[in-house]
Amino acid sequence: MRILISNDDGIYSPGLAALAQMAAKFGEVRIVAPDVEQSSKSHSITSSRPLRMRRTYIPQLNDFEAYRVDGTPADCVALGIYTWGKVDLVLSGVNLGPNIGNGIWHSGTLAAAKQAALHGLRGIAFSTPAHEDIPDFDTVMPWAEKALEMLLPHVQLPLVNVNVPPKPKGLAWTCQSFRHYDGYIVPGKDPMGREHFWFSVRPIEQVEPGSDRWAVDNGYVSMTPLRLDLTDEKLLNDVQHTAPVDASCSMA
Repeated sequence: MRILISNDDGIYSPGLAALAQMAAKFGEVRIVAPDVEQSSKSHSITSSRPLRMRRTYIPQLNDFEAYRVDGTPADCVALGIYTWGKVDLVLSGVNLGPNIGNGIWHSGTLAAAKQAALHGLRGIAFSTPAHEDIPDFDTVMPWAEKALEMLLPHVQLPLVNVNVPPKPKGLAWTCQSFRHYDGYIVPGKDPMGREHFWFSVRPIEQVEPGSDRWAVDNGYVSMTPLRLDLTDEKLLNDVQHTAPVDASCSMA
């Protein structure tokens, strides 16, 4: 099995090396990742300039063919699929920080997995909480491996978001937490007195039981199946009956 590895923290991230080493137990690994951090880039692609892809030699990645790209996570996956040929699976991460709840909308880590799904391949994103210190990958990666072992036979799952807590105690199938949005703007001024703004996030205390955020908070590895089609089928069906128009999508 050919496994393409990417991320949004950049090719020098320890999480990328940890994921590549774990993935090598399942197949042949190639790495194509951003040359610098591309966190929160969502699914942006670079269309205004050409991209450069360079072979990279990193001590902890010596066992793998690795390339760095001056682009986004989605760029990296698209280029990796194009240049390598037959790819069976795309893994993204391990991100240094969780990608849960509404944060998945702007996650570059998840975007790399989504790019795989757009190409008709399977994509799985891995993340783990990180604060000032590097996560304890000796604890995290055996559970990431268990999650991958669980997911691989389920070929009907083209896109899955996995979050591994610092001290896991089990696996959980979860839904996306959507009750709250944690993003907010922090105004300030630079040393010259000019106004500027920081985009930040605030802690969320109340979470939906069974959601990705709930699982990570309670020590479970969260595995959330996702899909590319964002259509709200129930609302579409309702509005087609309450407000009929000249043509409608058939959800049959």
